[in-house]
Amino acid sequence: MRRSKLIVLGLGFSLTCSLAVVADKMGDAEKGKEVFQQCGVCHNADSSEKKMGPGLKGLFQNEKMSNGKKPTEANVRAKIDEGGNGMPSYKEMLSDEEKADLIAYLKTL
Repeated sequence: MRRSKLIVLGLGFSLTCSLAVVADKMGDAEKGKEVFQQCGVCHNADSSEKKMGPGLKGLFQNEKMSNGKKPTEANVRAKIDEGGNGMPSYKEMLSDEEKADLIAYLKTL
């Protein structure tokens, strides 16, 4: 009986830790809005119209991004990391947490 209680407690603890890690990877849209301020020079957040770069309103609802790829988290992160077509690479400029926050914000547009 005591052994089963320990197993249940251990599983509960593991599940709680796993959920915390997943929540952390998802990003914080409010923090992402702050990160987006440096992107707002070239990208519209409230429109899909092109500024210097493409407007990002509805990005994750679009069929494809300007590079022709489907707007998945992985593809958006790769675009942030690599840049291209006049966009600088942010691979070294933003932390993984900032990128997760930015992607969470982009999902709200």
